[in-house]
Amino acid sequence: MTPREILRHLFDAAIAAADPARCVQAHLPPDDGGRLIVIGAGKASAAMARAVEQHWSGPLDGLVVTRYGHGVPCERIEIVEAAHPVPDAVGELAAQRILAKVQGLNENDRVLALISGGGSALLAAPATGVSLAEKRAITSALLKSGAGIGEINCVRKHLSAIKGGRLAAAAWPASVLTLAISDVPGDDPAVIASGPTVPDPSTAFDALKVLECYGIEITPQLRDRLLSGELETPKPGDPRLARSTFRLIASPRQMLEAAAEAARQIGLTPLILGDAIEGEAREVGKVLAGIALSCGRHGFPAKKPCVLLSGGETTVTLKGDGRGGRNTEFLLGLALALGGAQAIHALAADTDGIDGSEDNAGAFVGPDSLPRARDIGVDIHAHLAGNDAWGYFSALGDLLVTGPTRTNVNDFRAILVGVE
Repeated sequence: MTPREILRHLFDAAIAAADPARCVQAHLPPDDGGRLIVIGAGKASAAMARAVEQHWSGPLDGLVVTRYGHGVPCERIEIVEAAHPVPDAVGELAAQRILAKVQGLNENDRVLALISGGGSALLAAPATGVSLAEKRAITSALLKSGAGIGEINCVRKHLSAIKGGRLAAAAWPASVLTLAISDVPGDDPAVIASGPTVPDPSTAFDALKVLECYGIEITPQLRDRLLSGELETPKPGDPRLARSTFRLIASPRQMLEAAAEAARQIGLTPLILGDAIEGEAREVGKVLAGIALSCGRHGFPAKKPCVLLSGGETTVTLKGDGRGGRNTEFLLGLALALGGAQAIHALAADTDGIDGSEDNAGAFVGPDSLPRARDIGVDIHAHLAGNDAWGYFSALGDLLVTGPTRTNVNDFRAILVGVE
């Protein structure tokens, strides 16, 4: 296989490990013939719903909301597509309908919540007194600010009628089983899709501090409501969440371990650098370039041929008006730091199939990336300054386009060292 084919092979192995068709069935509750109410949100939720349908013979109905283009056909569970990452009115209505489905239940009812990354934006039911337009503006500002996903979701929870444990509280006294696919560093249940079915340890004051830290403007009225605790979420120990159970069924770590095993099978030494790497995307690219160069020159911390694997969620502080995403911006930083070093190739992609604002999952980098760009008059420094990573890799023909994968275990990065 060529270096690019190897990288794509590892990416495909990672995606397969988080495929809902493979990881949902083993975690379903006993099918005793009783009714099951299915709700959910996220980029993987439609595929998760289909897996439930395929393995559940008893009475079943429900509603899940996923991103536009990420739906799959289901017969008994309704699939709604809505906007991500900035919410829209379709997502707001879907969230309200999901809330309505779990209200008025009794202790004999069972609710199955299918939660995955992207659920925060898709469950767009603002708290009373907060408008959708206000939530959209705050979300857009946070996404451009360089805030981490935990910080963004802390704010989202406290402006929501459904996130931060409120969904499970609405379903009480019914039992709630959550099956989750993690896309967040650390796999914190309270951060995945802003934790709609688990207690929220963060506070409204924490949310206010995040907004102040990144200079996000809000109205005096909203500030007062956050300070007063009026928008507080259910906390650990809340009796309404006593019958809510959480199971993590796929994670970034599992994704990286699957890629590592695939690497071993073709004679590569895999080194997993971490599944929770955060930071400014271009700066993370510089750091990982240094590790790759050390492997190539000194055989440390891994002897070539090897592949450096990592996951997590980097951030991009937008200063330009270009197109792209955090994985392609990571690759710009990586390519600059590698300086065309021989026998080092890389792939970075979002496992949901969409990196940022365009239709690509990510892109490839190789020793010839910089010289090819120079030959056609493409300046990597200008593209990096303008946050236009998509434009750079599009010009080179090096974008990775997969379409929606219908799963989401965050970013996948693979740096191949010692293979020509």
